[in-house]
Amino acid sequence: MKSLGSEAGTPRVLAVVVAFNRPALLQECLDALAAQSRRPDGVVVIDNASTDDTGVVADAHPIGADVLHLRRNVGGAGGFAAGIARALEVHGADWVWVMDDDTVPRPGALEALLIAEAASPVRLSVLSSRAVWTDGRDHPMNRSRTRLGASAQEKADAAAAGGRPIRTASYVSVLLRGEDVRRLGLPIADYFIWSDDFEHTGRLLRRGRGIHVPASVVEHRTAVFANAQASPGGRFYYDVRNRLWALLRTRTFTPLERALYGGRTALGWIRQCARHPELLGVGRRGLLDALRRGPRPAVQVLSADPEAAEAVRRIERAAAR
Repeated sequence: MKSLGSEAGTPRVLAVVVAFNRPALLQECLDALAAQSRRPDGVVVIDNASTDDTGVVADAHPIGADVLHLRRNVGGAGGFAAGIARALEVHGADWVWVMDDDTVPRPGALEALLIAEAASPVRLSVLSSRAVWTDGRDHPMNRSRTRLGASAQEKADAAAAGGRPIRTASYVSVLLRGEDVRRLGLPIADYFIWSDDFEHTGRLLRRGRGIHVPASVVEHRTAVFANAQASPGGRFYYDVRNRLWALLRTRTFTPLERALYGGRTALGWIRQCARHPELLGVGRRGLLDALRRGPRPAVQVLSADPEAAEAVRRIERAAAR
């Protein structure tokens, strides 16, 4: 893999992109990574068992990414677990810059995150970008959750770095401190899609500090301008199951946060089911599965890909997870 080169002594940043059956968008994402004013020191692409030319685009792009072609589609959650583990274990990343394949960072996106990290008067674990749609509006799918009850000092510290204090963030563009991921573990691979970033960034920020950096801008090129829950169809199953897993089966959130986030989520589900009664059966199945069992171990989820599973196993063992 080609080195994208930062100067000696600066943090080593690896971009991790999870891709599935969107070759044109992946091309734009990789083009944008190559055009960064502060280029990442390497790129890991997880080709999530694509059935089209996505893997070919990843292999052929001049950015020289380290491409891991999975044999089985393990969703965004499994792909990010594999990609972050690879960035840390194979490439020695100090920071991991995580994004979907439909994320197109503007040229100064990474530089703005690193400037904010350097300006922060306190140690940061997570920094998120401002995600906009193709017309420049803030994307409703990717708004970082502000930390509840942040003190005046926390707000002042965040403002000094040009941001605001956050409690969770979206994987559409987020910078994760590698040391903290090694200590606290990877995203939960069995989530497949939805809430993996909510739980994982929440875990890193339970006691860590994070900020949203509006100067770092990425375009989230979804087909429509809408929240992920606007018309979820069968994916509503994952919304229900995973959010309940995050709130009931982890220590990521405080009791107050569980009550507040859970209450807001439940009200949202009620509204969705009122508009789309066909979701009731899907949601019921997610509820029952969340109550019956917790997530499978990541190595089991990634069992079809031993290389990826082994890197994940090493990180999770060190984190005692």
